[in-house]
Amino acid sequence: MRTVTNYFIVNLAFSDVSMATFNTLFNFVYALHNDWYFGLGYCRFQNFFPITAMFSSIYSMAAIAVDRYMAIIHPLKPRLSSTSTKVVIAVIWIVAISLAFPQCYYSVTRFYYPRTVCMVDWPDDYGGKHQLSYQFAVILLIYLLPLLVMLVTYSLVGQSLWGGHIPGEATDHYHSQITAKRKVVKMMVVVVVTFALCWLPYHIYFILGSFNRDIYKQHYIQQVYLAIFWLAMSSTMYNPIIYCCLNQRFRAGFRHAFAWCPFVKVSEEDKMELQHTHTFRVTMTRSHRNDISYGHTSMKTNSTNDSNLRNTEQDTCMQLKDPMSSKTHNAHNAHVVRRPDDTKSPAAKLMEHNY
Repeated sequence: MRTVTNYFIVNLAFSDVSMATFNTLFNFVYALHNDWYFGLGYCRFQNFFPITAMFSSIYSMAAIAVDRYMAIIHPLKPRLSSTSTKVVIAVIWIVAISLAFPQCYYSVTRFYYPRTVCMVDWPDDYGGKHQLSYQFAVILLIYLLPLLVMLVTYSLVGQSLWGGHIPGEATDHYHSQITAKRKVVKMMVVVVVTFALCWLPYHIYFILGSFNRDIYKQHYIQQVYLAIFWLAMSSTMYNPIIYCCLNQRFRAGFRHAFAWCPFVKVSEEDKMELQHTHTFRVTMTRSHRNDISYGHTSMKTNSTNDSNLRNTEQDTCMQLKDPMSSKTHNAHNAHVVRRPDDTKSPAAKLMEHNY
């Protein structure tokens, strides 16, 4: 299961779990009571981490889309290695932390009797140039841009998998490969669409609030915000459900991982699915090594043939230039050809001499 796609899925799961653990409950309590109980330190973290986790989630999905695109559209090009994948994940988190840092830096707590407020105190007033510029940059970088990348890549992949004609004489293995790739792409498209729909009202709410602050004074705006907030936060719980419903391999892997639970049973079908995955990976690895070994052998053979051809060409040129050297060369060749006679027995040599 340690594939490039699964590395990014693990990173996506970690981002979702972190968001649910460190932000959902605290934001809900704050929105419900409209009073911040958790101090300045957690106020900074509460404004900082959601953007970080959201950036990591969406760009993990974008990386999966690009990886699927390369695997299906350009299967002969080299894929990311395990080390390269970890480097990409580290870069995603570094960029995410950098993007979210202004939210942490300008976060403050203010006491307005009888309650404490956690807020982001921008250099100019709320709705000013700094706040609007940052808000639009966040929406562009963690919502619109990655969604555009995924739209393009999955469109091209879908056109290749569903638009192309499968040869009538294709083997069952080829058909099963195409079917498996289609299932993976379907699953990831559902994940991306779910994420986009869950977070769309959240971004629209803050965009409208940036231009018209009177929206926050509406009578039921608190209930509206809670509904929008919970819809956005609920995106973290849908992914495991989608994986479990749309991917047999993940179902088998989850059952195998939680086999220690009394109510979870690993069926024979699950064992066969995991064994098939392991066997396929081993076969592909051996095939790749054999291809490399064959390539090295072919290179050596070609090098030897090229060397012999060059020697023949040099000999021909020498013969054309110098007839005497040609005679000498022919005599040398005759001597070399007769060399195997040395291996004959003394009796055979004596008979040849007599004749």
